[in-house]
Amino acid sequence: MTTTESFIEVDSYQRAKHGQMISGDVFLSQKVPQEGRIVSVLSDGLGSGVKASVLASMTATMALKFAASAMDIRRSAEIIMDTLPICSVRKISYSTFTVVDMASTGETRIIEHGNPPFLLIRPNGELHIEKTEVRPERWQDRVISFSTFDVQREDRIVFFSDGITQAGMGEFRTPLGWGLDNVEKFIREKIDRYPYISARELSRLLVARAEEVDGLSAKDDITCGVVYFRSPRQLLVITGAPYNRLHDRDLAKMAERTHGRKVICGGTTANILARLLGRELQIDMRQQLHSKIPPSARMEGFDLVTEGTLTLGEVLRLLEEGFAPEEMESNPAVRLAAMLLDSDIVKFAVGTRINEAHQDPNIPVELDLRRNIVKRIAQVLETKHMKRVLIQYV
Repeated sequence: MTTTESFIEVDSYQRAKHGQMISGDVFLSQKVPQEGRIVSVLSDGLGSGVKASVLASMTATMALKFAASAMDIRRSAEIIMDTLPICSVRKISYSTFTVVDMASTGETRIIEHGNPPFLLIRPNGELHIEKTEVRPERWQDRVISFSTFDVQREDRIVFFSDGITQAGMGEFRTPLGWGLDNVEKFIREKIDRYPYISARELSRLLVARAEEVDGLSAKDDITCGVVYFRSPRQLLVITGAPYNRLHDRDLAKMAERTHGRKVICGGTTANILARLLGRELQIDMRQQLHSKIPPSARMEGFDLVTEGTLTLGEVLRLLEEGFAPEEMESNPAVRLAAMLLDSDIVKFAVGTRINEAHQDPNIPVELDLRRNIVKRIAQVLETKHMKRVLIQYV
């Protein structure tokens, strides 16, 4: 599993305004696979709470659809602004948006309206971005910025709502807010210290820092999105024994030849590979015994060795519900889910030998529990986290 092409990692993190149950910021992403593009939108609705969330959701959904279809930006902006309901109090309909449309070749276009300017972070140098301003015909008081450029590997585009740049506004040290320059300085310091920091982790750190500037009580919705153009990070997950025992050696060769990180899920699978590769398998008893997830093991050449179906089921739950690994007690499922999120290309090698412990005789073989869980994990990774997932049955 090797590749020379680049990969687009997209992720975001947000905090709702203190006292609100729902954020008025919305972040959406969508793949356009036939064109090798990923379109991401951040919208900030007027005010906060449910009304703001409705405005932002409508805006983000329309902007995502129009950007994916390459509709003229003036026309699409007019449709968005015409569609939004008028606020009964302020007598205006307003929702900001930033659209980042990036192709796998690095060709990028960005459309901005109302949000703080995006930041292009290039580790070794800077790229001057020229922006063209346009005004919708029926909304001459609204300005939309449009820019196109090519990114290179290790470039990051960071964009955010004004809850970040205005964090700490009115405080003694930040009377005018944290400010764009300080935001950029913080980002560059983190990248200098952690050159390969993921989009997920960078967005989380920036939001957490803005919340600190706000005195740990967010005065506005805070959202950050990051698009990271890089060489793909690859992960191989081997789970289940091959259908035919004669293929066990082929599985071992796959594990040995694959580049990138490697995980084994399943005790039988781990024992097969340990025997054929001539390596020792050791149970890791450092995990707390009260955990509902069986303990992991260690084997040379593999980043993680876990139990099979129970662990994968918990991984699926974490990915579907959303989680922050750094805020949870570590266990094999949390570690595996975090590895999946920090990888770009994930390959599952799924053994089809029936596990007597998990096979209900009343259920057809094709509905085997392990395979269904892997399919659902793949679906979440592809649709929610923009990963590329391959499944090979062995």
